[in-house]
Amino acid sequence: MSLIRRSNVFDPFSLDLFDPFDGFPFGSGSSSGSGSLVPRTSSETAAFAGARIDWKETPEAHVFKADVPGLKKEEVKVEVEDGNILQISGERNRDQEEKTDTWHRVERSSGKFLRRFRLPDNAKAEQVKASMENGVLTVTVPKEEVKKPEVKSIQISG
Repeated sequence: MSLIRRSNVFDPFSLDLFDPFDGFPFGSGSSSGSGSLVPRTSSETAAFAGARIDWKETPEAHVFKADVPGLKKEEVKVEVEDGNILQISGERNRDQEEKTDTWHRVERSSGKFLRRFRLPDNAKAEQVKASMENGVLTVTVPKEEVKKPEVKSIQISG
């Protein structure tokens, strides 16, 4: 895992890259010329933004589960930035096209995805573990043990 400094952190739960004009026939400036009326392809990030992620908290850890079907573990990256931002990213490439191929339909998405989550203060970000099985990435972030306050009996005089 690597630590990368980022300063544009504004949402306490999710820092997804989002283009509100994605899919419209005019560009938002990111992938096509401004004001273009020619339909553009989705940005690479949005093309495979279908990486759905569940986040649950157990007594021992925060557990993130991401659906990344068809990806190998080498194609997925899990990083912790600034000590408390969990970043999950990856890329799916298109199948290699041959000159003799005739495509009838292309529905499987390809491209990049990037999801970020601000971890709570009780997360042990230095002990993050990740595993992948059957197209599901599981990231486990252990929690610090909650120390119970000491109860001190005080004698009442009187």
